[in-house]
Amino acid sequence: MSKVYFITGASRGMGVDFAKEALAAGHDVVATARDLKALEGSVGKHERLLAVPLDVTNLDQAVAAAHAAVQRFGRIDVLVNNAGNFFGGFFEELSMQQIRDQIETNLFGPMIVTRAVLPFMRKQRSGLVVSITSLAGLQGGEFTSAYAASKFAVEGWMESIAPELAPFGIRTMIVEPGFFRTELLQPQSTTYAALSLDDYAQRTAQTIAAWNSMNGKQAGDPAKLARALIELTDSSEPPLRWVAGSDVLSAAEQKAKTLLAQIDAHRALSTSLAHGETAA
Repeated sequence: MSKVYFITGASRGMGVDFAKEALAAGHDVVATARDLKALEGSVGKHERLLAVPLDVTNLDQAVAAAHAAVQRFGRIDVLVNNAGNFFGGFFEELSMQQIRDQIETNLFGPMIVTRAVLPFMRKQRSGLVVSITSLAGLQGGEFTSAYAASKFAVEGWMESIAPELAPFGIRTMIVEPGFFRTELLQPQSTTYAALSLDDYAQRTAQTIAAWNSMNGKQAGDPAKLARALIELTDSSEPPLRWVAGSDVLSAAEQKAKTLLAQIDAHRALSTSLAHGETAA
């Protein structure tokens, strides 16, 4: 049975592959992006494709895009919150405006688009909300503090709305990709810290050089990721969380082991905090 996919950030990176794979699988697609010309150039034209301009931080545009989708196809079955960007830099070197911009796009963007789509999903009593996070939504790391903060926040938000939406037949899925060969590290998607502090200068230069050398050489194949995503969203039991890529798999397993080890190491202290109890 064909579905209607609503995909943000579909003019570049993974979004292009998500849109093309959904079309190839026989689904209808609403592909959105800020630049409609770039969107049409990336995805092409198709009788089952509706291209809609959308800045995910603009609620009015999101509502208009959702209405356009329903007017054309009658429903929205799968929302893929894919649009995002990356501000790289050590925390002290990132300006507060850059941090706000990072959160605005990567957290408030999915929230705004989801808010626009949910009334239609509630009315039809079905739907799947997918948010693309990252390895950085599972594990923080130097030079990614703002990005990780935005992705961690998306995961917390998604986990929280899952039980809220379940009574309406609406499911949620978090997708945590590792390093895939997309355009994320190119200048159009990556912005580096605006400030410069001597104490960080050498490490900043080394880190940026490392990121640049990685661009175009990432191990993950975005086309394979897109096919797998469509397969999972097309299933009767999509997972609440999908770890996408062997690099994320090993990082997730190590984080789970570390968390359990830290819980066990302080279990006695943790369980001694009730009124009337004395710490061991």
